[in-house]
Amino acid sequence: MIERAREELVLSLGFVDGRNVWRTDLTAALARLETVAERHGAERLMIGPSCSLLHVPVDLELETGIDDELRSWLAFAVQKIEELAVLGRGLTEGHEAVAYELARSDAAVAARRSSARIHSPAVAAWLEAVTPEMTQRANAYPARHERQQAVLALPLLPTTTIGSLPQTPEVRSARASFASGKATREEYDSFLRTETERAIRWQEEIGVDVLVHGEFERNDMVQYFAEQLDGYAFTTAGWVQSYGSRCVRPPIILGDISRPEPMTVAWSTYAQSLTSCPVKGMLTGPVTMMQWSFVRDDLPRETVCRQLALALRDEVRDLEAAGIGVIQIDEPALREGLPLRASERSDYLAWAVECFRLASSGVDDETQIHTHMCYSDFNDIIEAIGALDADVISIESARSRMELLNAFESYRYPQEIGPGVYDIHSPRVPTTEEMRDLIVEAARRIPLEQLWVNPDCGLKTRSWTEAKPAVANLVEAAKEARAVLA
Repeated sequence: MIERAREELVLSLGFVDGRNVWRTDLTAALARLETVAERHGAERLMIGPSCSLLHVPVDLELETGIDDELRSWLAFAVQKIEELAVLGRGLTEGHEAVAYELARSDAAVAARRSSARIHSPAVAAWLEAVTPEMTQRANAYPARHERQQAVLALPLLPTTTIGSLPQTPEVRSARASFASGKATREEYDSFLRTETERAIRWQEEIGVDVLVHGEFERNDMVQYFAEQLDGYAFTTAGWVQSYGSRCVRPPIILGDISRPEPMTVAWSTYAQSLTSCPVKGMLTGPVTMMQWSFVRDDLPRETVCRQLALALRDEVRDLEAAGIGVIQIDEPALREGLPLRASERSDYLAWAVECFRLASSGVDDETQIHTHMCYSDFNDIIEAIGALDADVISIESARSRMELLNAFESYRYPQEIGPGVYDIHSPRVPTTEEMRDLIVEAARRIPLEQLWVNPDCGLKTRSWTEAKPAVANLVEAAKEARAVLA
């Protein structure tokens, strides 16, 4: 690209990664910069980050809980600006002017490369042992569906929610009390058991077909799992904007990832012990775990994602062994991860799909695998979504009034699909009639026997005064739609 630039242009070059938290290899960057300067002239160059720095935390100095070794590998927004200043001085004044900064950078790069925290021989051997058969279910969907229905005995238009239930001020307060040491583990677990049982009883009362445990123990759909995996690190002040006014604190993938012990089995099996209805096990998928973290930059993203997939594969198998017959693996970031260059997208989709299947395919035919994707236009990746080979997919479609189903209609999606009939990003409670009409509209595009009824997304951000009547209306809408359509 640089070689093709016209001579009269001033070039602004992104020499510091604005989307990740790793410090720049200043010696290598300065060498590249000098090569460009020799070709085009230093007077025609401007240097900056690769993009806006709103994607990274503000200042590493605000972090008090990060150990010195990891701190030496990181650079947040303030540090990245300082790195740019070093590169500018090095180019204009020579290496001697920035010798101290270059030496520190070299030492950090070398230490990170050789650190025992980065590479795990066990994880490397684990990856080597992966075979193509591990990404395949034992039988195709039609045979699986028959066996799942024999076990689950679900009605036409089965109802479920996406996973999370309202994270009330009481839930957040209990979590904060436990985190600060004001509440004991026994007190916190007792609170969570009470909330979980209330959620199960409410869903039973209104007639939901496949229940969720509510996820009251979870702080964030990525951080909760990251905290239980080896290979992750965390900040205390590393907030970045997610969307609108919402901010998140992405964890940092610093090394090879593995799962020391089960992560969700205890709460899923507790919830299942309370009811004879099926309760979904809830997991965040490997692509989303990677995409919504700061990813290590010393391995291909594909390799990092495979490590996550293997860790989740063990969790899926443990859930099945514990008697959880429905397992949802959320992948809302699948489309978000598409490379900007169209030429690279097919490769990305190939390994992203493979990673999902690696995580999900180690179960028997009777275990029903769900996935969820929210607020995306799927038309250009519909074949990849089909290739995930999930038994059920749930998507956002309430706001578009089922317009997003056009892609699934033309593609003839082979498995089951839950188009959302309740927009959870609005405090408004939709009526039974509205949701029934959306179900009927969906049935015009998708065969009735393939349809599920669910909200667009999880109910974490809603209050119980909104969620309870909305989900009750959703269940009633499914009953009315069965009477109209059956």
